[in-house]
Amino acid sequence: MLRPSPHRRSSRVSDHIEVIQPSMRNVIHEDAEPVCIAEGLRFTEGPCWWASAGCLIFSDIPADTLYRWTEQEGAAVFRRPSRRANGNTVDMDGNLITCEHGSRTVTRTTPGCDVTTIASSYRGRKLNSPNDVVVRSDGAVWFTDPPYGVKPEEREQPANYVFRLDPGADEPMAACDSLSRPNGLCFSPDERILYIADSDTETHHIRRFGLGPDNTLTGGDVFAVIGCGVPDGLRCDADGRLYSTAGDGVWVFDAGGTLLGKIHTPETAANCTFGGTEGRTLFITATSRVWAVDLKVAGA
Repeated sequence: MLRPSPHRRSSRVSDHIEVIQPSMRNVIHEDAEPVCIAEGLRFTEGPCWWASAGCLIFSDIPADTLYRWTEQEGAAVFRRPSRRANGNTVDMDGNLITCEHGSRTVTRTTPGCDVTTIASSYRGRKLNSPNDVVVRSDGAVWFTDPPYGVKPEEREQPANYVFRLDPGADEPMAACDSLSRPNGLCFSPDERILYIADSDTETHHIRRFGLGPDNTLTGGDVFAVIGCGVPDGLRCDADGRLYSTAGDGVWVFDAGGTLLGKIHTPETAANCTFGGTEGRTLFITATSRVWAVDLKVAGA
């Protein structure tokens, strides 16, 4: 794992942007400032740009609410109750895929707002509490299943798995059981690497796995360590940089694991996503608020 030189000084190009490596300036404009687009919330998570609906979707887990946001109308309730929805993504057909803590399921919502459960159990036992989710271009749905949303006595799974749900499958397959607290996950632009955040409070690791031709995971080396809080939500940009939320905002790494810089938020950041008409806006869910910041690069 590569690390920034301990002798290199970081510099702030604004109140919120920290440059650690010069190449961070290829990521963000020097005068960029995160803009608060929603506030007064309880704990925001799961941002997802739903292009077919022309909006940002995000979760407020303790408020049991999914919100939709547009630049014209601001934030409005999309679904309540949300069954304590957490992570969201969009599949290859333009449907919203949502991890629900309350129902312990993964659901699919069509643009017409029809909701279907696509995963609820593994080997006949209820899932723990699906947390975050991504969809590969082959249609497979990958999601993490830590126990954050259930009481210890309610757990039925013997491990905290990373699951893969293949198109048409009735039940997911366990793809990985080696992480203590698997959380956010994302693919590299070429989909040959799957990054997974392990939100264990002792290790703070982001792990990197290779994907074989049969969709099996290999490797699992430590790609980076988050030194403030724990890694949570992950995203890649089109050039292969990795963005991880942390206790002080979003940390930006190059593909080799070198920390390039940070986008600071006043509260702990839980997740992030790329969106907007050109895919160059980074949306950040950070506790009671949601932020948007324009970048020079687009999401993968």
